[in-house]
Amino acid sequence: MKAQQPVEAIVKRKPYQLFENKGPDWRILLGAFCTLVWLLVLSIYISGAVGWQNIASVRIEILGSFLEGSFAPLAFLWFVLGYFSQQKELSQNTEAIKMQYAEIQKSAEQATIQAEAVKASEMHARRESFLRIAESVKEQLGAISGFLFISSQGATATGFVSPEKLSELWHAMGQSDPQIFSRQMLELSFIKGDRYAYKMMYGTPVRKKHSDNFIFTFERLVAAAEDCDTNGMIRDFIQGSAHGFVYNRLINFRDDPPPGFTLGHYDFNPDSFD
Repeated sequence: MKAQQPVEAIVKRKPYQLFENKGPDWRILLGAFCTLVWLLVLSIYISGAVGWQNIASVRIEILGSFLEGSFAPLAFLWFVLGYFSQQKELSQNTEAIKMQYAEIQKSAEQATIQAEAVKASEMHARRESFLRIAESVKEQLGAISGFLFISSQGATATGFVSPEKLSELWHAMGQSDPQIFSRQMLELSFIKGDRYAYKMMYGTPVRKKHSDNFIFTFERLVAAAEDCDTNGMIRDFIQGSAHGFVYNRLINFRDDPPPGFTLGHYDFNPDSFD
C-alpha cells in the first residue's frame, strides 16, 4: 500500500502542483490499445468464420449472444480501468484537501501571530500612556506629602524646618523631584522613631486627611500599573520608591498604631518627641 505523505511535505509543494502538466492517463491509453486490438481480432474472426456478407442472415438471438460474449471482456476491462482511474482522482482530491487544510493551518497561525502583535502593540500603548500619567500622579503624591510634611514640620511655632528650607524643598520638587518630601518624612521617621512618625502622619485631623488622600492616590496608581504590567516590574518599581515606602508606613500605622495611640483620637501633643 502506498504510504501517505505528511502534511508538511504537501505544504512545500507549489500551488496546484498536483494538477499541473496532467497528460493522458496511461490506463486510458492501455484501454484504447486493448480495445483496438480486440476489435481487430474480432473483425478477423467474423471475416474468417462467418463472413461480413453473411452477418445480415444470422438470427438475431444468435447475433445478440455473439455480441454479448464478444464485448463482455471489453466491458470488464473498462470497468477495471475506470475503477483505478477513479482511485487516482480520489487520491488527488485527498491530497488537495490536505493542502487546503495545511493552508488553513498556516492562515490560523498567521492570524494568531497578528493577534499577538496587536495585543503587544496595545499593551505597549497602554504602558506608554500609563507612564505619562504616572509622572503626573507622582507629582500629585509629592504635593500631598509636602502638605503632610509642612503640617508637622513648618506650620507651627515649634516647627523644625525653616521657611527658607521649605521653599528650597518645594523648588526641588518642582524641578522633577516629586519624592523629596517623602524622603524627608522617611528620614525623620527612622531617626525619631515610630511614635514621632505616627504623630507626623496621623497626629491631627488635617494630617490624617492628607495621609488618607496619599493612600487613596497611591493605590489608584498601583491598580493602573497592574493593567499594563504583565510581569510586575512597574508595580515593584512604584512600591520600591520613596512614595511606596511612605505608603507602607501609612498603612502600618493606620492598621496597627504604636502602643499608646488610637487612630482618630488626639489625646496627645502632636509635635512632641515622646
